[in-house]
Amino acid sequence: MCVDVQAPNAGVRPRLRQGEDQRRESGRPRRTWLSLWLHGSLWRMAGRVKWVTDIEKSVLINNFEKRGWVQVSENEDWNFYWMSVQTIRNVFSVETGYRLADDQIVNHFPNHYELTRKDLMVKNIKRYRKELEKEGSPLAEKDDNGKYLYLDFVPVTYMLPADYSLFVEEFRKSPSSTWIMKPCGKAQGRGIFLINKLSQIKKWSRDSKTSSFVSQSTKEAYVISLYINNPLLIGGRKFDLRLYVLVSTYRPLRCYMYKLGFCRFCTVRYTPSTSELDNMFVHLTNVAIQKHGEDYNHIHGGKWTVSNLRLYLESTRGREVTSKLFDEIHWIIVQSLKAVAPVMNNDKHCFECYGYDIIIDDKLKPWLIEVNASPSLTSSTANDRILKYNLINDTLNIAVPNGEVPDCKWNKSPPREVLGNYEILLESPPRRSVRSCGFLTQESVQ
Repeated sequence: MCVDVQAPNAGVRPRLRQGEDQRRESGRPRRTWLSLWLHGSLWRMAGRVKWVTDIEKSVLINNFEKRGWVQVSENEDWNFYWMSVQTIRNVFSVETGYRLADDQIVNHFPNHYELTRKDLMVKNIKRYRKELEKEGSPLAEKDDNGKYLYLDFVPVTYMLPADYSLFVEEFRKSPSSTWIMKPCGKAQGRGIFLINKLSQIKKWSRDSKTSSFVSQSTKEAYVISLYINNPLLIGGRKFDLRLYVLVSTYRPLRCYMYKLGFCRFCTVRYTPSTSELDNMFVHLTNVAIQKHGEDYNHIHGGKWTVSNLRLYLESTRGREVTSKLFDEIHWIIVQSLKAVAPVMNNDKHCFECYGYDIIIDDKLKPWLIEVNASPSLTSSTANDRILKYNLINDTLNIAVPNGEVPDCKWNKSPPREVLGNYEILLESPPRRSVRSCGFLTQESVQ
């Protein structure tokens, strides 16, 4: 018999198993089956998913209610918890000692930050490339200039303050280049700025109250990346892509791309001029920033569907190069997931819907900028609300088959007819299946 341990001051109470002591630490008396029946709880909730969320968004709650699921509190018996990244830390921290039941699932992997923290994402991709290179994999092949032919999809990036010396060495090779600095643990464009002089880094260091780059313990970690100063422009404006990717399991890796992603446009025409380095309406596509611009359009929200982008590119650049671009984007996503798969805690109770941010340069080369663990569910327009409602609907259809009480022991390989607007990016078979069948699979050839 397994026993759940309740930590003091924990944010989420673990599920108590039937047949175990049902008395809460608060001292409340055990509720009998008769008292539950009299309150109508058993009759109301039998066979129905009991859900909790600490993210009060209508696109979530409407999807839960549409399925006839029953809302409960976090201290009650629940099956499905759509939680914030802060709450997931409590659930899986060593101190709390939670143990989830087989009929409980959550929407984050315990250490999702291996992909969604900017510094760790780059670190894992660099490690992945080195491992492939050490194995002699053709994927790690380089050109005459030492650049990866197939794995060069992240801008040159360093961690500050740890890699300051390496960054200075790289900066001096091309002193006219522009770099972008981002705090590792923030989102929505907060704390981001551009630099093109080493003196600006030193000023940032002074402003951060750190006397030198040797003292790292008191300094917030940043990543500094070579700025993509030749972005593809449409109507003279810079944009990026927000793409949604669902991972149901990392081992074996099964991931799905949502077909209804969108482009986010800046409100001010792009210029690489150094005089505009401080103008975030020129450089950052985040809606949280652009919505404060004078030219922000509240009707379409500065957004364009990916399907519209594809049609535009096919008409201006040709169908073949457009197809190649989107194949490369899919390749980037799969390789980034493979890079973190070995270090990801593949808990059977978890799935995750990531928000990938991709920038395309004027040569139609895609670059991975970052991955978000909790992509915004706030709706800025009517179309945005419809898109995100459908995104959650299709995600739940895969994560919670038939809308029934989940069983985390299932093989997490849903039939194609329930995928909705998702399409399979990679569905690797279990490794033992590969060995027993004796033939090449998609996993072995990639």
